[in-house]
Amino acid sequence: MTESIAEQETLTFRAEVQQLLNILANSLYTDREIFLRELISNASDALHRIQFEMLTNRDVLDPDADLKIHVDVDEDAHTLTVSDTGVGMTRQELVENLGTIAHSGVAAFLQGIEEGERPADIIGQFGVGFYSVFTVADEVTVTTRSYRPDAEAWRWTSQGEGSFTLEPAEKEGRGTTIEIALKDDATQFASTWRVREIVKTHSDYVSFPILVDGEVVNQQTALWRKLPQEVEENAYADLYRQLTLDTEDPLLHIHLVTDVPVDIRSILYVPRTRDRGFLNLRQDAGLRLYAKKILIQEDNQDLLPEYLGFVEGVVDSESLPLNISRETVQRSRAMRHIEKALTGRVLKGLRELAEDRPDDYAAFWEAFGPFIKQGAVTDYANQADLLPLLRFPSSTSDGALIALEDYVARMPENQEAIYYVVADDAASAAHSPHLDAFRRRGLEVLYFLDPVDGLLARAVGEYEEKPLKDASDPDLSLPAEEEETVDEEGVPQEDLERLIARFEEILGDQVSEVRASRLLVDSPCRLVSSQGGPERDLQRLRRLVGEEAELPPMILEVNRRHPLIRDLSERIAGQSEDDLVEPIAQQLFDNLLLLEGLHPNPARMVPRLQALLEAATGVER
Repeated sequence: MTESIAEQETLTFRAEVQQLLNILANSLYTDREIFLRELISNASDALHRIQFEMLTNRDVLDPDADLKIHVDVDEDAHTLTVSDTGVGMTRQELVENLGTIAHSGVAAFLQGIEEGERPADIIGQFGVGFYSVFTVADEVTVTTRSYRPDAEAWRWTSQGEGSFTLEPAEKEGRGTTIEIALKDDATQFASTWRVREIVKTHSDYVSFPILVDGEVVNQQTALWRKLPQEVEENAYADLYRQLTLDTEDPLLHIHLVTDVPVDIRSILYVPRTRDRGFLNLRQDAGLRLYAKKILIQEDNQDLLPEYLGFVEGVVDSESLPLNISRETVQRSRAMRHIEKALTGRVLKGLRELAEDRPDDYAAFWEAFGPFIKQGAVTDYANQADLLPLLRFPSSTSDGALIALEDYVARMPENQEAIYYVVADDAASAAHSPHLDAFRRRGLEVLYFLDPVDGLLARAVGEYEEKPLKDASDPDLSLPAEEEETVDEEGVPQEDLERLIARFEEILGDQVSEVRASRLLVDSPCRLVSSQGGPERDLQRLRRLVGEEAELPPMILEVNRRHPLIRDLSERIAGQSEDDLVEPIAQQLFDNLLLLEGLHPNPARMVPRLQALLEAATGVER
């Protein structure tokens, strides 16, 4: 059936389209170059559709036409022309696609604007990308002819205000040509160099040739769309530097190509450091997301969990529509499959890095270890894959970081748990009184030095069926010592009870209880939580972020065999207690708070320490 209307007619845009055009004309200035990305995206889609038609339909206009996209610049006339040999449009399709738009796209776009999103961030996500051309155009003319052999050519013209005109046109071949008369403040886009730059940035991997003034400028075959065995190693580093402007090579690259359950073509990178200097101009973390080879988001943060936000790279999928939105991302089954596949592959790559290149993994851990710990706490679904990546120093590792697997391999047969001690730094951990019993028994203890580590242990619970046990646990049960040792005589029970009562009097509400220790060997005393430990970890986190929080009362355990405790006991049991008992008892308690990383104000100890020094040296005031 031949379409025919002899005269030009003027039609009015629907109200929501007029609202959209007004927003674009007045809100989009710095990111106006995306109009070309959108037009090329539409042209690429039209070429994909004609490919499908020619596979299934022999009755196609101009079947031998080359599948190409032409962008022609007239610098003198300040015009830009984008043309393709795709499916083209009939008159009715012109009205539906460029005039009335009876779809939900415009309404969804406007809702995104109302919710505070920038137009540049969401243009193209709701099928309204064509209208971005009016951010640079005084007038746009679209001449198109459908692939259907009996269809006529039509011309659509608009200045992006309230209406558009339709009229018959002359066009021999199928496809669409868009002529753009640029605004006075948009003449930069009438530059061949500028257009080539935009194409290279946004459409370099469109699978059809893009010719700018007759010269092909796009690569067409993206690196990530090749098979890994087809890519040379230096090409990965070149792409990384192009994406990130990092001057160093990445620690790790991961090339993923899969067809099921969804199509994924991806190259991901783990940087060498967190801070890559002033040349790293990217403001937001995230992956470059391509759909059908078209860049649709430069900083997608939904394809990897938050704790892997340091990963750079690109993801391309034929399973995603070009109009994917942030809302669609949350609901899309394909996106969930992609996230699962990418997360699993990154974690596998990190395990391989640890096994094959331990020095490089040590560099990774120094830069990004806290993120992996965050994942182990928050991502229960992938926790089993994250635990082998954890690294900690220990009481026997001489400063080296070890994996949980290494610790378990070194455990003696009678050890049933993985032990750890929480401290602010390795020196504090090494001097922790909690280690007394472990040294006596020759047991290794992990040093948990990050504020999140205590919470990590409670979230993980166990590794290889070995529970993680806090060395400060008041109810801790350890394997029996291999050899019985003869202890020096401790404080007699009656004197011990008197000492405990005096300590409780001196320390008051600072402690919930004072008692004799079962485990202390070389230290005079230790602090343990009266409520199982989590309060201490939360207190440490609050202190880190500058919050003031009341320290919960702790249990003070004393070593009745330690010389200092014996001396204090004798002083307390004497005819008259001397003046040193109270400051020594308080100083012992403050020392423990320091070692635990819980002291709210260490400076308050200075006058007391000076007084004790004066007493020790015989200075009289």
